[in-house]
Amino acid sequence: MSESQLPAMTSHRPYLLRALYEWIVDNGMTPHILVDATGQGVRVPPHTVNEGRVVLNIAERAVARLEMDNESVRFTARFGGVSQSVLVPVAAVLAVYARETGQGMVLPDDIAGHPPEPGEDADPPTDDGEAGPPDDDPPPRRGHLRVVK
Repeated sequence: MSESQLPAMTSHRPYLLRALYEWIVDNGMTPHILVDATGQGVRVPPHTVNEGRVVLNIAERAVARLEMDNESVRFTARFGGVSQSVLVPVAAVLAVYARETGQGMVLPDDIAGHPPEPGEDADPPTDDGEAGPPDDDPPPRRGHLRVVK
């Protein structure tokens, strides 16, 4: 079965995020996420952003009403003594790690063949303007892992 014949699957990123969060909490550590604050739909206090990124403590003792689903991470937290609502689409989460040890994971990009994200074309237009698959198959994407410290 070729890659183009594989059934489309949902993104694996939210599942990895939730699993790593649970692993960190189960080990008595403090889960943090690294977020691309320039990503579409990200709502974080602007003063927390540094060079387009923000690190957020998502431990139960640090946030209220934490929700992690397949689309986003949502919670309320106090920043400078002021309670603020935070929304981070899963696509903007770059990594999840334990503050105490730095152990965690940089979240990989979605695998080729994933269903299109909102606003993304399933089949890019060809030169004649009609939608269709590209002529050349891109090379398969290789997995990559990096240690987050």
